[in-house]
Amino acid sequence: MSTQRWTIELDQVTKAFNDEFKALTETEINWRPNAEQWSVAQNIHHLIVVNETYYPTLQKIKNNSYDLPWLGQIAFITRFFGKTVLAAVQPDRRKKMKTFSLWEPGASNFGGDILLQFEKHQDGLKKLIESCQDLIERNVVISSPVNKMIVYKLETAFDIMVAHEKRHLEQAREMNQIRIKQPKS
Repeated sequence: MSTQRWTIELDQVTKAFNDEFKALTETEINWRPNAEQWSVAQNIHHLIVVNETYYPTLQKIKNNSYDLPWLGQIAFITRFFGKTVLAAVQPDRRKKMKTFSLWEPGASNFGGDILLQFEKHQDGLKKLIESCQDLIERNVVISSPVNKMIVYKLETAFDIMVAHEKRHLEQAREMNQIRIKQPKS
């Protein structure tokens, strides 16, 4: 399986974020109607935070210092968790989910350069994915950064990352539409 599939999709997500939100002011990109909903900027920051939590695991695998939990050796368990997590992060967003505290966006206000930060992050993520071609071919299994007992194939992890990005693109679009419909004061 070629890594190109994921890098193309990441390019598409990055372009969509830039096309839709680059014209927003810093105030607009940070706007949210209440403390429970995330701004466009918080959605972007969340994606960076989540994706980067996978980096230490991938580095350990490359350094041959990764200790896979025993559940990762049971194929039907890895398939089950992979399908379950992937289904949970699909972009349709019918079911609202609470994120793990590790993955909460760090601040309520971000600088106007959050899209540039995201673009740089995406470039790094694409390079990382490309560097994992041999791991994918070996059917490497990893655990979730938030729970070592949730295990799935590395290729499923990349599917999860891309679907998760698309999910938060939709959430950011919805937030921007809510902002636009707000009465001007």
